[in-house]
Amino acid sequence: TIKRRNHGRNKKGRGHVKFVRCDNCFQACPKDKAIKRFQIRPMVEAAALRDMNEASVYESYAIPKIYLKVHYCVGCAIHGKIVAVRSRVNRRIRTPPPRPRFNK
Repeated sequence: TIKRRNHGRNKKGRGHVKFVRCDNCFQACPKDKAIKRFQIRPMVEAAALRDMNEASVYESYAIPKIYLKVHYCVGCAIHGKIVAVRSRVNRRIRTPPPRPRFNK
């Protein structure tokens, strides 16, 4: 019996895939098995942003964002609640969950 239809990876007919390091625990994990997320955050945190705006000469300056591609091993992704363990029936559901909308 198999647990997952893709055996927990995204490697169809490739034989070998390079390893990446988990950004949380530095464990080596195959690149196709690693859980990948984009982390977009501002360069300056909110507390320092207010101080910078008060001291700044410019009225409205858009501080750039940092775009990071984060790789997690399966253990850290479950522990950090990035992915959740699903039941045998729910594992078959392949549609992505609805994305949260913040602009409403």
